[in-house]
Amino acid sequence: MASPNGFTPDQVARYARHLILPEVGGKGQRKLMGTSVLLLGAGGLGSPAGLYLAAAGIGKIGVVDFDDVDASNLQRQILHGVEDIGRPKTESAADRLQSMNPDVEVVGIREHLNSTNALDVFKDYDIVVDGTDNFPTRYLANDAAHFLGKPLVHGAIFRFEGQVSLFDSAHGTPCYRCLHPEPPPPGASPSCAEAGVFGVLPGIVGSLMAFETIKKILGIGESLGGRLLLFDGLDMQFRELKLRKNPRCVLCGENPTVTQLIDYEQFCGVPSYEPSEQASA
Repeated sequence: MASPNGFTPDQVARYARHLILPEVGGKGQRKLMGTSVLLLGAGGLGSPAGLYLAAAGIGKIGVVDFDDVDASNLQRQILHGVEDIGRPKTESAADRLQSMNPDVEVVGIREHLNSTNALDVFKDYDIVVDGTDNFPTRYLANDAAHFLGKPLVHGAIFRFEGQVSLFDSAHGTPCYRCLHPEPPPPGASPSCAEAGVFGVLPGIVGSLMAFETIKKILGIGESLGGRLLLFDGLDMQFRELKLRKNPRCVLCGENPTVTQLIDYEQFCGVPSYEPSEQASA
């Protein structure tokens, strides 16, 4: 039975620490419960981001991932356990997120995200959280979010370092292309599988991504739109770079030339996707 404020007794108990925060309260908690978030990748970044979003009571979480759980994932991808090795990550993630919070609707999307399906996948969600580990998908997510007017929370990790930002270029912030107009040459920026990653790092960066997502939903605090937050784990330091909207940006600039989704593998100079490739950090 729902209480006068619209929450069941179980929800009042679950969200009690939110409900007493003036910045959240009942109104904010209802916003969270009425919001849908699309999580790109159920790996190192998607694991902590997904867990905290589910714990916060996000109403619907879509999880996009094409990979199966591998033993090498378990050092950092805390959505999955030994018993999940060989399972699709979307299934393992859905089970874990539902066990975290049965109120949350979890939709597993076991597809390779590409130019033909991205807009259809994105359109039903309010915010996109990108925890992928390859440049074609990052550019694809940026462009699709821009065309649909969706905020995009970006995170990336490399060895002991990470970064977080928010791109909402349809509403005036810089986009990922303003930060990286061109992709790096093939092989110049190795993936986690090639360069390694300190297991705790994605926990820190993914949690920051969840924090930024929840702030955006609630409309509280200072957004990372126009700012790139950098974390160096070895020095235990945070730094911030100001990002400016590039008037010559091919996507969100004054005279855009990218007006529809393109072939992002070709744009980044990488081979076409193979199902065995790791899509999440």
